[in-house]
Order: sequence, then structure tokens, then C-alpha cells
Amino acid sequence: MSDRFALIARKQEVRRQIEHIRRHWEREQRQLPVNARRLNQLATQLEQLMAEEYNLRIKIDQSKDQ
Repeated sequence: MSDRFALIARKQEVRRQIEHIRRHWEREQRQLPVNARRLNQLATQLEQLMAEEYNLRIKIDQSKDQ
């Protein structure tokens, strides 16, 4: 059960990071001139975090069955 709690804690941390990156991305979009390279970096980080969150959700769901 402690593994499940660790997964949930990590998922919460990832959610916080996703929200932070989204706010940062929105701020970067409003700046002129737009830094396309930085926006791409943030988008890549966001995609990676969202993929990690998805995988954590699956692991958390699987841990319920055990």
C-alpha cells in the first residue's frame, strides 16, 4: 500500500509541475517578441509530464487491484 501512496504523491507533484509549466508557457506566449524556441522547450516538458502523469494513473489504478 505504501507504493500506492508514493505513486499518488508523485502524481500530485507532477500535476503541480504541469500547472507551473502551463502558466509559464502562457506567460511566454504573451511576451513580444515570442521566443519560439522557449515555447517548444516548455511544450516538450509539458508533454513529458503529461505522459508521466498518465503512466502514474495507470499504475495507481493497477495497485488498487492488488
